[in-house]
Amino acid sequence: MKTIIMASAFTLSAALASAQKHQYVQNTGGPRLGYAEASNVKILTIKGKKFKDLNKNGKLDKYEDWRLPVEERAKDLAAKMTVEEIAGLMLYSRHQAIPAFSGANAFLGGTYDGKYFRESQTAKAWDLTDQQKEFLSNDQVRHVLLTVIQSPEVGAKWNNNLQAFVEGSRLGIPANNSSDPRHLTQVTAEFNAGAGGDISLWPDGLALGATFDPGIVRAFGRIAAREYRALGITTALSPQIDLATEPRWYRAAYVFSESPELTTDMGRAYIDGFQTSEGADVIKDGWGYTSVNAMVKHWPGGGTGEGGRDAHWAMGKYGVYPGNNFETHIKPFTEGAFKLDGPTQKAAAVMPYYTTSYNQDQVYGENVGNAFSKYIISDLLRDKYGYDGVVCTDWSVTADEAKTPGAFAGKPWGVEKLSVAERHYKALQSGADQFGGSNEKAPVLEAYQMGVTEHGEKYMRARFERSAVRLLKNFFRLGLFENPYLDVEETKRIVGNQEFMKAGYEAQVKSIVMLKNVDNTLPIKGKKKVYIPKRYKPGHFDWWNNYTSPVLEYPVDTAFVNRYFEFTSNPADADFALVFVDSPHSEEAGYSEIDRQRGGNGYLPIPLQYNSYTATDAREHSIAAGDPVIAPEVKDRSYKGKTSTVTNTNDLLLIKNTQRLMGGKPVVVSVNASKPMVFAEFERDADAILVNFNISNQAILETISGVYEPSGLLPVQMPKDMKTVEEQKEDVPFDMVPYVDSQNNAYDFGFGLNWSGVISDARTAKYKVQK
Repeated sequence: MKTIIMASAFTLSAALASAQKHQYVQNTGGPRLGYAEASNVKILTIKGKKFKDLNKNGKLDKYEDWRLPVEERAKDLAAKMTVEEIAGLMLYSRHQAIPAFSGANAFLGGTYDGKYFRESQTAKAWDLTDQQKEFLSNDQVRHVLLTVIQSPEVGAKWNNNLQAFVEGSRLGIPANNSSDPRHLTQVTAEFNAGAGGDISLWPDGLALGATFDPGIVRAFGRIAAREYRALGITTALSPQIDLATEPRWYRAAYVFSESPELTTDMGRAYIDGFQTSEGADVIKDGWGYTSVNAMVKHWPGGGTGEGGRDAHWAMGKYGVYPGNNFETHIKPFTEGAFKLDGPTQKAAAVMPYYTTSYNQDQVYGENVGNAFSKYIISDLLRDKYGYDGVVCTDWSVTADEAKTPGAFAGKPWGVEKLSVAERHYKALQSGADQFGGSNEKAPVLEAYQMGVTEHGEKYMRARFERSAVRLLKNFFRLGLFENPYLDVEETKRIVGNQEFMKAGYEAQVKSIVMLKNVDNTLPIKGKKKVYIPKRYKPGHFDWWNNYTSPVLEYPVDTAFVNRYFEFTSNPADADFALVFVDSPHSEEAGYSEIDRQRGGNGYLPIPLQYNSYTATDAREHSIAAGDPVIAPEVKDRSYKGKTSTVTNTNDLLLIKNTQRLMGGKPVVVSVNASKPMVFAEFERDADAILVNFNISNQAILETISGVYEPSGLLPVQMPKDMKTVEEQKEDVPFDMVPYVDSQNNAYDFGFGLNWSGVISDARTAKYKVQK
């Protein structure tokens, strides 16, 4: 085996040297074949048809025959693969930036011939890093996760380098590149670290949900898929169809809604858009050259974290179900992602969440992370609901956890005491096929040997081949074995073109929700003078404890404002004021190591209001508790009676001071919301309120000025106060008392205003909540 691997590495290096030199052969009535000159791949001609001899054996193997069904090709290739090669196929790389970052940021870092990119005299932005060559050749990784890409041109050239590199391997298996959502107007977190380079800009998550229009989501999917394929991206780590039933959960920003019905329809449309090719681009059954595999997440729903805490950290590892509402959370999967309207039928892949779905295992009685749960993956997903696509763990579930419950590291919830290799074996036993965020095949091979010891070689080889077939089908359906290469000029024409940009911008506008408009304050037409106060952004720490200093600045480019109004820094001269704020943000996210060091249990409330909040109505005792390795002494995670203050509490003062400065002249408040919030603190200080979910300031200004009419609807409830937040159940939608404003409008799910008043249309009728 070592001889084969070493020989492949030499071939790969040769291929890389001339990666940009690739050839095309067009079949009559068949696919266009692309191959690198230096990969040693030859073209076979059989009965007038052309085929790539990927394993260089001089004959046509079934997996090389594009005329055969995908299943047959995948089984043939899986049978030819060594255990080491299948182990590599089971890996999903850590995050990659193109080019790799230099210096301290090891998360996206890399070197070129031992030097950082900015220090190298010879490296090009599209070259492979030393680390990429290592995991592609020695660990035989074929699934690569991309984040920041310098430009479409660089992305296309890097893809061609990558594909030429791996085409020279023993079997010529191409790479299946992937991305988290990268069309966001505003990048806000690691989970959506894709944005970078020129690409069309769209609403995401709650913003798409606020349109209440699956047609917009489907159109986004088709455009995004074309741009992805033009960048060499063939798998989308999306959509996120968890339900936002827990309003304090910070990942609520990335889901469509708390509504099972709306989320189901949106998720189905999203996947249909991404996976369905049309016309001449179809290979078979809707799959084709503009299709992108959708990896739907997070099975069986990650929006039930106790107290709003998130499972990226040990302090948030438990999802709880006080309302016995587990089945509702899987509806977007079983009724949406697995029952598509389009011909591809089901999402190509599923990602379980980090969460331990507490006390939901009705067969084995385990409380382990969902990727390790045989009940969650095999009994439910595979057997009960008949899903036979790829199951890929979330990133770093097999890695060791941090030293404290609030630090960021591995997420081996429920299997903390197992070794890394034993965690891999546990996930394989659960029914998982792939390991997210891992570049090393060694622990997968160790897991294989554990299976051989327990079940025998024949059983374990068959188990590996079963996962390999599932994984390979997602390559074959998209035509990657025939041509993984990109035309750089075509990439530049497709990605971020004017038509796509316009479609994305119009979707942004349709996501804006108007909550209040006293005496038709909006729209404000004509070159009225507007006062926009500077906004204070406090200093903050990121996940890796890096600190960003505080700033006081205008929240919008004042020169841009002058396109629509006349900006003034003097409120006395202004006709109206426009205040930009964010929804309340809690940096601690429910846990403080300082509190623990001072004798507390570490757990704090997550406020949805600006003013300091004391959790007098919180749960007396937590439903779930315990960190068997790092905090076994903490038996109760309750935060009852504790006080928290959000980092941006000054936003409330900004609104109130502006209202006082304006002396009765109109005050318009634009809220950039990442989750539900309490409006009672300032609603009466505003004449008009617009809510958006991370979109561009241009869309907001053009709505205020009347270029567009607001049409968005609330995809989540806005609570009356924190008492109703504490009393709601993490797994139950629509169980809060909504805020009722001074105009007697309830900020409930589905509420929104246009210039004529409360919106009542086909959307509100279809998704109306029966209470």
